Amino acid sequence: QVQLVESGGGLVQAGGSLRLSCVVSGSTFSFNTIGWYRQVPGKQRELVAGISRRGSTNYADSTEGRFTISRDNAKNTVYLQMNSLRPEDTAVYYCNFPGRDLWGQGTQVTVSS
Repeated sequence: QVQLVESGGGLVQAGGSLRLSCVVSGSTFSFNTIGWYRQVPGKQRELVAGISRRGSTNYADSTEGRFTISRDNAKNTVYLQMNSLRPEDTAVYYCNFPGRDLWGQGTQVTVSS
């Protein structure tokens, strides 16, 4: 069994910050490349940021330098630091592995204008 549990979302005013966490668990799982995704109702889920096991990162253009993805392999945890948040960042944020279908409930981020 592999599980991904997201946390850290909430309500924040425009310009504020949040730090999301994703804890990976499962006795047979190998923690490799992982990403943060987001989705709003009626729209396709999109990749926000990804990070390899060694720490190489990539970001969607929409982050515009405002987000930072990181990981702690000893804790099997990946983080997303979100600064200078905008109302258009409002979405449910998920963590997952490329090519996998392990979508959980995600964590809601709501940015007020």
